[in-house]
Parts: sequence; C-alpha cells; structure tokens
Amino acid sequence: MKHILSRRGALGLALAGAASPALAQQTGFPTRAVTIIVPFPPGGATDLIARPYGAAMQRHWNQSVVLQNRGGAGGALGMNAGATARPDGYTGVIAHVSYSSIPAADTLFQRPASFERASLAPIALLTADPLIIVVKADAPWRSFQDFAEDARRRPGQIAYGSSGPYSAVHLPFEMLAHAGGFRLNHVPYSGGGPAITAVLGGHVAATASTAAVMAPQIRSGAMRALVNTGARRVALLPDVPTALELGLAEVEFYLWVGIFSQPATPAAEREAWRQATAAVAKDPEMLRQLEAAGLELDHRDGRAFQDFLDADFKRVEAAVNRIGRVE
Repeated sequence: MKHILSRRGALGLALAGAASPALAQQTGFPTRAVTIIVPFPPGGATDLIARPYGAAMQRHWNQSVVLQNRGGAGGALGMNAGATARPDGYTGVIAHVSYSSIPAADTLFQRPASFERASLAPIALLTADPLIIVVKADAPWRSFQDFAEDARRRPGQIAYGSSGPYSAVHLPFEMLAHAGGFRLNHVPYSGGGPAITAVLGGHVAATASTAAVMAPQIRSGAMRALVNTGARRVALLPDVPTALELGLAEVEFYLWVGIFSQPATPAAEREAWRQATAAVAKDPEMLRQLEAAGLELDHRDGRAFQDFLDADFKRVEAAVNRIGRVE
C-alpha cells in the first residue's frame, strides 16, 4: 500500500502554505522508486545509518528506495549531485558534518564554493555521535588530564592522526587543544581507518572516532579512551567523561548524519519525507540494526533540526578559522 498523507498531516501542510489536503491525498507520494544519495564510499560511517534508514523507508512507503554512493571531495561531490537533482521529491540526500566544514573551509581560503549549505533543505537529523579520543593502551596517559598536561610541557611534540584537514577528527582535536591551552602535531591520513592503524602501530599517539568504531578496540585492551566530545556520556562507553564535564566549555562536536532534499522540492513532498522519517524513527528493525552497530537514533526535524545545524556550523566555523589554512 502506498503512503498517503494523513488528514492531520495534510492539514499541517495547508496551514504551512503547502498543497491542499485533497491534492496531497491525490498524489499518494511516492508512486515510484526513490533514490537516496550517500556522498561517501560504501562501508563508511554514513552507510551504517543510511542503509537501515533506506530499508525502513522502503517498508514504510512500500516503494523501492535505492541508495546511491557518490563519494569524493570530502562529501561535496555527492551533496552537490543531490542538490542539483530534479526537485520532485524522488531524490533525498544524506549529509554529515562536512555540510558545515566544507563551506567554512572554502570561506577561509577565499575560493569558489565547492558546496553551499543553502543548496540543500533540511528534513531530519538521524544520528549525532560524539567522537571518542583514544590512545594506545600502553600509552603513558591514564586520563585526558594527563594527556593535556604532557602536551603543555611538550608543545607540538605529541602527534595525532586524522582523516584529513578539517575532517571530523581534525576539528575536535583542535577544539580540545584550543580549550585546553596546548598544541599537538597533526598528521593527516587518507581516512579514519588508517589513522587508527597508525595509533596501533605506534606511529602517532592518538586519534578519534565514534563509540561504535572504538568500543571493540577499547574492550579488547588495544586502546584507551580519554574523553568524549559530546554533551553527555554514551551508553556504549559510559565511563568515558565528556570534555564539558572536564571544564572544556567550548568543546562540543558530533559526527552527525541527516536527510535533506532540494530547496525547490514541493512542500507536500518534503512533508511526506518528514512524516515518513518520523514514522520510521520508531521502526523496530531499524532501531535494532542501529543498536547492533552501537549507534543511537537522535531524530529531530523542523525547528529543532535547523537549530542543531546552525549551532554545529557556528562551532565548526570557529574551529576552522582557529586552525587557519592547511594546504
């Protein structure tokens, strides 16, 4: 059975200046396959959310939902592909923190925009995972305070590995260094996986990733967690304190994932996406798959999602500007 907007949902659209209830019911959106563009290669962190979400939307709509991975340029290629897709509601776009970091870096370098935030219209936040800062288990630092004190004594001598300049690992480390009054040596790698390998091999002292990625390394005894960059502790690693708990008031960072559409998409179709996403936020199979991957759903839409995006951009832009140009 195809998804039809409820009377309550259609009334909401009318109040928002969208299509009338009768028209919304007649369209019965979607009437054919839907595509979701994932602007990163298969197997990455975004896929862990995109695939269960796409499957849940397919069950909800009883229409094919096809995930299309289009990686490159830190996410800019795929997000631009989604932004320029036909605005008929049949192409959604997954985005993450690069939605904030790419425009901030472009402005810093005074270069033509490779991606603009206004080219995508927010529908809903799906997850917002803090980063877990880790070191090798035999490292001398038993806590983040130990790490920070040593870094202050030896400015620029402790190296950490990231997934590249202005990446979701580079930014939170520099936030921590700024708030803690120390300086580290940034060593960029081609991705988060190689950075983790570099820590295990003793080539750099620290790196970061989500709790889902780092928990197996921590539980196996290979790595030690020092701090969490979110506003609260995560269930998967409840003993890891947040930077905010440690008095680093400026440090809050998330590797978030959300769903977007084109700004010119008709209001009725955008509302259908929003309502469907709210419905699948309760989908037991999707929730089971996210839990198995160590992820927590953090569904927000409307004003709540926009407020989250605005706060995220403000934090990321400030961090990018503090870092300065990294060629």
